[in-house]
Amino acid sequence: MTDHKNRITIAILALGGQGGGVLADWIQEVARHEGWLAQGTSVPGVAQRTGSTVYYVELSRDDGSGRIPVMAQMPMPGDVDIVVASELMETGRAVLRGFSTKERTTLIGSTHRIYAIGEKSAMGDGRGNGDRIIEAAGERSRKFIGFDMEAATDRAGSVISAIMFGALAGSDALPFPTETFHRAIKESGIAVASNLRGFAEGFEQARQPVAMPAKIAHERPVPTTPRGSELAARIQNELPVAAEDHALHGVARLMDYQDASYAGLYLDRLKAIAALDAAPYELTAETSRHLALWMSYEDTIRVADLKTRSTRFDRVRGEVKAQDEQVIAITEFMHPRLREMCEMLPASIGSRILGSPSASRFLGRFFTKGRHVQTTSVKWFLMLRLVAGLRPMRPRSLRYQEEQQRIEHWLELVADAARRDRATALELVRCQRLIKGYGDTFDRGLRNYSAIIDYYRENPVGAERLTELRELALSDETCQALDRALVAA
Repeated sequence: MTDHKNRITIAILALGGQGGGVLADWIQEVARHEGWLAQGTSVPGVAQRTGSTVYYVELSRDDGSGRIPVMAQMPMPGDVDIVVASELMETGRAVLRGFSTKERTTLIGSTHRIYAIGEKSAMGDGRGNGDRIIEAAGERSRKFIGFDMEAATDRAGSVISAIMFGALAGSDALPFPTETFHRAIKESGIAVASNLRGFAEGFEQARQPVAMPAKIAHERPVPTTPRGSELAARIQNELPVAAEDHALHGVARLMDYQDASYAGLYLDRLKAIAALDAAPYELTAETSRHLALWMSYEDTIRVADLKTRSTRFDRVRGEVKAQDEQVIAITEFMHPRLREMCEMLPASIGSRILGSPSASRFLGRFFTKGRHVQTTSVKWFLMLRLVAGLRPMRPRSLRYQEEQQRIEHWLELVADAARRDRATALELVRCQRLIKGYGDTFDRGLRNYSAIIDYYRENPVGAERLTELRELALSDETCQALDRALVAA
């Protein structure tokens, strides 16, 4: 930033809880210490993830005219000198809104992602294209500084606002000495030591080339029980090397989901597919992944188990940076329908209730509204643990019987196709991507899967057509694109 500039405009795009307001206050304190006028405002945005807010800071110094400057209340496209964004998609929003311009703006953005609800609930891969955002950020800024601020926060044991503050100082976009930045943190009197560590980490990262988050490496599960060792030995002896990684993860997942016998059933099914495969064994490798996902379908028992695990509570405490003496309350929104409740009952009872219009009407009225459940309270924790404790009864449940029947029919189709054309069999395996989640998401996916499979049974099409139909189903939550394609066929 050139020293002769008398007006500096700064836009901060941060999510709820990331300290965007604290960062804005620090910047104003720095400017005032250096004799500049400073004003800060904020514009709350529409809720996404945990909510997004644009903070605007305008700085001005005496130009010798004796006039008091009139400062703006919010950033305007093409009139922003510095943009600081706490997440990659927020960086993209800044570019789209015209805050960042090639001739003027220093753009400082994190390269990590916090996925929006729409991205998480999409039928397919609904994630925004991070590579395109990085490319656009470089093209539409005078200087782009990008690194994983979430990882930097963890390394420093600090908060992301301190990381952003350090990155701002390290960018040299403000004409103020580093000591004044330190002074603002110290004079705040809040978490000074950890904020200074975060500042130092952000300052250092701002001097490095643009860096994307490191990819998470998933290590192979290591058996810790005799049954686990037996199953691992089966994988090594009965399956091709190409499928070993997925199979080991699948066995670990299914032992956690149900028990070792259930994991053994998984290997029995996988072995039958491997017998029909040949090098490079892509069919077996894909089946090992998709079969494990389907066999660990999300029923009410599984959801209750995951919501009340100690590891989940520890993860939440770590994410919000809670101190040991702080108490955290976690509130979930749950809306189990009558069908989900009946599906965890013994098959004879559950099917009888769902098959009776009068019983469904009477019981269904108790499941018409969702509930806010505080899983950290004794009452709801014990209730959910009671539901999770029904796991030994799962093999007798209605949902278990329905899912195993669907899985067997799917594997029969795959095996039959593999004898004629492994490419077609591979696409049938990948159709399992349509089945995910629970509630309405599961119903939509199962509906699309069934439509494609029914069409395939009547019209034994090849791999290319199956791929086309599957991608149509994943691209449209309304199911209209798939329906039109099937009707036109």
